[in-house]
Amino acid sequence: MLGFSIRRSDDRATAEEAVSETFLVAWRRLDAVPDEPLPWLLGVARKVIANQRRAAGRRTPDGPLVPLEAVADPAPGADIADLVADREAFAEAFAALSQADREVLALVNWDGLSPKEAATVLGCTPATFYLRLHRARRRLLKELEARGHSFVERAAGPVTRPRTDATEARP
Repeated sequence: MLGFSIRRSDDRATAEEAVSETFLVAWRRLDAVPDEPLPWLLGVARKVIANQRRAAGRRTPDGPLVPLEAVADPAPGADIADLVADREAFAEAFAALSQADREVLALVNWDGLSPKEAATVLGCTPATFYLRLHRARRRLLKELEARGHSFVERAAGPVTRPRTDATEARP
């Protein structure tokens, strides 16, 4: 919960205040908290942070403030120049996306929510969220390509799921 708030706030104190207010709302509305509380709590935290921003009269145009070191650990033996180029390219492409696209990608990739849980946070259906996620990923790849950088070039190949043969499926 705190990590979610820190990535969306200007500083740690503001994030901690948002978490406190989120749990205060949960305590006051204890009967409304579902069995799986995390998506519901993140949705409340998201609204609390939005209220904090409106009250302060400011918005962060570059999206969540996440240090690049938190994105991924470098692989042993990786070329540092390539690693820096990857991170810079990703940061620039991510910042170029709309706030809505950044939010969708962050919920799934940084906050570790399933698309169904993230849909609950955003207050939409899972089908709508899947569509938003697909479009956000596509726009991120286009932004990377526009900057002359593509992570696809370094990929080992497409991810495939093993299929069962018709003969294997029979008893």
